[in-house]
Amino acid sequence: MLTSQRKQHLLNILKRDGQVVAKKVSQELGLSEDTIRRDLRELAQDGLLQRVHGGALPASPAVVDFAGREDILIDSKVAIGRAAAGLIKDGQVVILDGGTTCVQVARHLPRNLQATIVTHSARIVMELVEHPSVEVILIGGKLFKHSIVSVGAAAIDAISHIRADMYFMGVTGVHPEAGLSTGDLEEAYVKQALSKQAAETMVLASQEKLGAASQYVIMPLSEISGLIVEQIVPDEVLLPYLRYGLTIIRA
Repeated sequence: MLTSQRKQHLLNILKRDGQVVAKKVSQELGLSEDTIRRDLRELAQDGLLQRVHGGALPASPAVVDFAGREDILIDSKVAIGRAAAGLIKDGQVVILDGGTTCVQVARHLPRNLQATIVTHSARIVMELVEHPSVEVILIGGKLFKHSIVSVGAAAIDAISHIRADMYFMGVTGVHPEAGLSTGDLEEAYVKQALSKQAAETMVLASQEKLGAASQYVIMPLSEISGLIVEQIVPDEVLLPYLRYGLTIIRA
């Protein structure tokens, strides 16, 4: 089997099974695991999958910069943002992550809502400047330009002083086994810190992020409260997440 044929075979397995187990494929093809791992490494370099221990998972497509993401799946983000905004009640302290879906949460907050929004995203702050009765707390730190958010030690220290009712987390990957992930290490640490300071963490997950993984792990699914997903996500796709006892809200 030619290299190009092997790689296509691996991608076909990934599409069919949602994962590639290197040992199993090597046995099926009568090849060494080193050969399969080399193919997986090259496919990962092309952005076609995410390597993990023992094989590979689907790579998240949600890794472009903020401007590039703003025009992707707009209707889905609006629906998820509207559903998330509806969960916020008067008097609550709520953390809003950075990201284009969280921008939609901010845009759909009721004009009469009286709550406190904590965020490390300058983009979220700009959405709420004209909101008449929402207090906004901006977490400072080093600017991560890719996502227009604050990261680093200063941000994590400021986060430690907050106790929130709910955190709406944005991610690039949500996988039953691999957990929650993102494309930047410092962002992963900040998201983890934000979740620890909230009584509940709800993950905003458009369909392309479900079953996908990125390079940096945030936390396992067992540490969050639930997912807000699109109405069109099939029941069978959500079944592995329900086994964790997560609340699933369809937007």
